Amino acid sequence: MPPRRRVPLAAGADAVRQWHESRAATARPVVALAVRYSLEQLAAVAPGRSVEVRVPPFGAVQCIEGTTHTRGTPPNVIETDAQTWLEVATGQRDWQAAWDSGSLRVSGHRADLTAYLPLV
Repeated sequence: MPPRRRVPLAAGADAVRQWHESRAATARPVVALAVRYSLEQLAAVAPGRSVEVRVPPFGAVQCIEGTTHTRGTPPNVIETDAQTWLEVATGQRDWQAAWDSGSLRVSGHRADLTAYLPLV
């Protein structure tokens, strides 16, 4: 069962478009909406609970089928900033390039989203 969406599709897509057009000049609420929308997109295309993707302070989502965890920090975690997340989620930046630059903090053998990117 896919997760319930909290961000309306049209509003989320519009936020991503606004971020894409002006990046650094994008207002914080728009960035937050774009991040939350793209995280929900990830959960929709890769349902599951074996990997947790965190984009503080805007959101986190569990995705990808496999062994799930019930307490504490999951074994497969991806954490990054909003700018990097939106860049990889929209295909503006390659996953491997972001990882090589240190912009992604990745732990666990299942924590690779290459097969699901770009999302939007």
